[in-house]
Amino acid sequence: MGLRGVIGLIILQVILFFGIQICASSHITRTSFPKGFVFGTASSAFQHEGAVKEDRRGPSVWDTFSRVPGKIMDGSNADVAVDQYHRYEEDIQLMKDMGMDAYRFSISWSRILPNGSGEISQAGIDHYNKLINALLAQGLEPYVTLYHWDLPQALEDKYKGWLSPEIIKDFASYAEICFQKFGDRVKHWITFNEPHTLALMGYDLGFNAPGRCSIDFHLLCKEGNSATEPYIVAHNILLSHAVVADIYRRKYKHKQGGSIGMSLDVIWLEPATNSKEDIAATQRGLDFQFGWFMDPLSFGDYPRSMRSIVGSRLPQFTKYQATLLKGSLDFVGINHYTTYYAMYNPNITNVLQDYISDSDALTLPFNLSGNTVIGDRANSVWLYIVPQGMRSVMNYIKEKYGNPLVVITENGMDDPNDQHIPIKEALKDEKRIKYHNDYLSNLLSSINEDGCNVKGYFVWSLLDNWEWSAGYTSRFGLYFVDYNDNLKRYPKNSVLWFKNFLKSTQ
Repeated sequence: MGLRGVIGLIILQVILFFGIQICASSHITRTSFPKGFVFGTASSAFQHEGAVKEDRRGPSVWDTFSRVPGKIMDGSNADVAVDQYHRYEEDIQLMKDMGMDAYRFSISWSRILPNGSGEISQAGIDHYNKLINALLAQGLEPYVTLYHWDLPQALEDKYKGWLSPEIIKDFASYAEICFQKFGDRVKHWITFNEPHTLALMGYDLGFNAPGRCSIDFHLLCKEGNSATEPYIVAHNILLSHAVVADIYRRKYKHKQGGSIGMSLDVIWLEPATNSKEDIAATQRGLDFQFGWFMDPLSFGDYPRSMRSIVGSRLPQFTKYQATLLKGSLDFVGINHYTTYYAMYNPNITNVLQDYISDSDALTLPFNLSGNTVIGDRANSVWLYIVPQGMRSVMNYIKEKYGNPLVVITENGMDDPNDQHIPIKEALKDEKRIKYHNDYLSNLLSSINEDGCNVKGYFVWSLLDNWEWSAGYTSRFGLYFVDYNDNLKRYPKNSVLWFKNFLKSTQ
């Protein structure tokens, strides 16, 4: 083969290897996506609303957790957050002006039921009625999450919250109140947001509320069992979803015409090497992360790898529970941000002895030698930009779970909240523009070229907000929020990009 042939072969190999990235750089618009595809932004009550003591709202576990010294990176709390409780009409106008179709938000359980159960707060009902009506008046479809991590503190105090099966009844009662009060207008319900993150960060590693763990080197955990509690919590969440989905389908779906799903976080995993051990570890890593919830919701039981490894620590489903779980999703919500390498590492089990080490799969954004990083990093230490992961996740769901209806309920990236950068400069978020363009391009390829059944995409988030244990150090928003000037909203360059993207040319 001559020099020209060798060069041609090299070019062909590069194109094949980086084909998805090249596709991602192409020009896309709203009309590139199927007719009826929904674009929106996403939020959660605790991160956005503020007004934590107004209108009889009861405290949540995050109100308590955020006041424990050392738990929040900048020592802040979400008492005000970005004040969307009072500014929702202004924020809805921002969405409308951008050309968005929908808004995903969560209801604060303790605004509806200050004690988690019992007496209903009419002020809470009134607020969400006003929010929903304001959205619909602007032509924006509400996608409502029932639980986005903010458990009423009263239920944590009463019976340890998600560690007790009592939570199933109380969650069902709360959900049914929401169906009764809002279901005539809300047609898209999400029972839980990221139960995997809740179980991992709240009950294994202790970095999120309620901050339970038993890892020896964690100095801020005072109680918990990292080897058992994550599995118990996940089990009770799955059963709560199954019961609520059954209630909705039996009593409300026919009359109200809505659908019900769950939002699951997925970090895509690629084998660190081509070894059999790393390839097997990659599958176990996906089983212990995504399959932990998706398998029961699709097939009625946990993945075989989990059953084999976790043994008696993994709860069992009765036949009735398995039947209730299987097929209980009308759609699958996917929160996808990043991709990691997976590698076999049995030694981690001896160090941690917890849920995260049970899979014998070490997942990192770099290989063990540290000389290969999977992608460019955003601000968050966990968020590396790997656009082709989006297409891989969609195809994995299609192949393993029978191509269910998928909605991307979160996708986005953050910049640092750097006080030394002038606002004018902070608004120039070209990195975010490229992120969304490239992830959307890969999503589009999964739909048009691979036949994946995806019907919506929600940006995290409309506004910079209070980012859990990172506090105000992280900025995910399309709009810059000036925390030093009455929370004034400024459009970043990504707002203009989305405006142009969403302009209809039909």
